[in-house]
Amino acid sequence: MMIRSLIVLLALCASCALAEAHAMLDRANPAVGSTVATAPRSVTLSFTEKIEPAFSTVRVEDASGARVDQGKPQLERGSRNVLRVNLKALGPGTYKVIWKVLSVDTHRTEGSFSFQVGR
Repeated sequence: MMIRSLIVLLALCASCALAEAHAMLDRANPAVGSTVATAPRSVTLSFTEKIEPAFSTVRVEDASGARVDQGKPQLERGSRNVLRVNLKALGPGTYKVIWKVLSVDTHRTEGSFSFQVGR
């Protein structure tokens, strides 16, 4: 009986941990804090959980705060946790990526990072 209770308790703890999952940024291209030699044509963000694209945003700004992204972010084909947003032609400088996503379990997360295009 005690073993059965322990198994039930462990299962409940595991399901609580899953219910508390949030879509956190796993990796980005260009990478967080990186310097790239060639200006990227898009920014790709990979998250730890599936996301709802209709309620998720990606904004990319230059050093003066002007938007350099164009169009709405889209899920990458075949993936529910990778968002891609196209960019205008970028010159050398520092760019800030600001993201807000809603995971399929309805948790909202947000963050930002910068990358540089070399001179």
